[in-house]
Amino acid sequence: MNVNLEGKIALVTGASRGIGYATALELAKAGAHVIATARTVGGLEELDDEIQAAGGTATLVPLDLNQMDEIDKLGAAIHERWGKLDIVVANAGILGDITPLSHGDAKKFENVMNINVTATWRLMRSTERLLRQSDAGRAIILSSGAPHSCRPFWGPYAASKAAVESLSRVWAAELEDTKICVTCVNPGATRTRMRAQAMPGEKPETLPTAQSVAEKIVPLCSADMKETGKLFDVRQDKFLTFQKPA
Repeated sequence: MNVNLEGKIALVTGASRGIGYATALELAKAGAHVIATARTVGGLEELDDEIQAAGGTATLVPLDLNQMDEIDKLGAAIHERWGKLDIVVANAGILGDITPLSHGDAKKFENVMNINVTATWRLMRSTERLLRQSDAGRAIILSSGAPHSCRPFWGPYAASKAAVESLSRVWAAELEDTKICVTCVNPGATRTRMRAQAMPGEKPETLPTAQSVAEKIVPLCSADMKETGKLFDVRQDKFLTFQKPA
């Protein structure tokens, strides 16, 4: 599907590798100027090289999401330079330990929640006013199948993604009367470093690439996409409606 994002400003977190890297590249290919954030500067520089080679443009922002105040500063900087934000892709996240809940390390659990949940909330709070300035603001929040399967030993990660989905649904409901659409995305098992960490015995060549996932995400950023408050399942290539509150 060809998507024209000329003139759009897109923010992608966790853009130094994996799905974030591939999504940032595909957004740039579609014409958006990409603000790419991550902790790994080398990965961001490689991304910038690829974006330039494809004829696109990017602004690189080294950012550690544990430094919560920096998220707020990023929003202020975007406002000062561009005055708006058309697309935000909240992709950054960490896996944490795969271990029984009773064996988990408290600091590692807190770190998963800080990066996956609190930083995502801070990003929502920091970018909402910028998305409101767009004629078609689009927020893409990366989730997972983990909160739906609740498989053993995946407690912290599953809980964090369940929280992210809840935040996204609340945000979508609060923005229902605006031009902003909020979509959670379950990419499914993907050939990434995080997946290899979680499933070390799995053959990566049996999994979809990050680029194939990114190609499904980019159309969700289009002004033509009107769905909001739903979960998009990449493997099924369709939206799934969350249960409505009583």
